Amino acid sequence: MSVESTAAAGSVPRSLVKSAAVVLASLLLGGLTSFAQSSLGPLDPLANSSSGWTLLTALIIWFAREPTLPSAVFGPVSFVSLVLGYTVAAALRGLTYNPLMFGVIGLVVGPFVGVAVAWLRCRGPRAAAGAALLSGIAVGEGLYGLIVVSRSTGWFYWTAIAVVGIALLVVTLVKRSVAARDVLLGAGGTALVAVAFYATYTSL
Repeated sequence: MSVESTAAAGSVPRSLVKSAAVVLASLLLGGLTSFAQSSLGPLDPLANSSSGWTLLTALIIWFAREPTLPSAVFGPVSFVSLVLGYTVAAALRGLTYNPLMFGVIGLVVGPFVGVAVAWLRCRGPRAAAGAALLSGIAVGEGLYGLIVVSRSTGWFYWTAIAVVGIALLVVTLVKRSVAARDVLLGAGGTALVAVAFYATYTSL
């Protein structure tokens, strides 16, 4: 057997192991969010929000350390697994949860989140675009939370997630992209995604 054949044969189990790890980690974390959503105090919304699940998905994909295409696949796989884990945990607690809406959101948004995370390891426009998407989601839901639901949930989490989003953008631009066009791409992209997120959520 040639070296190329041996490498190809070895890559299949490795990819399967990583895929299984992404699914299992997502199911576990999704289940934990169900138990945690009323025990985190000011951070309770973290366990039941789009930005919270996007953050968990991004962290799982970041640690998987895969290039763009596999990360694009891991995105929806992780997000949907988080939703399913949450659903199972809710059922174990005697609660009813319909995973359809967030499952569909995960399928649609997941590939973009996966690509964005992979691009954070790049330099230049890709890094700026990746940061813009993730930061825009964080800032957009932060604004939505502060304006629409903070009376019932408090303001702390929504402020914190917006600050995290802005910090991610700034750190990425400083470390990965110093060109003026990339700064404009990152800042403008973040604003566009945030506005689109807010508009979409208020229309649901």
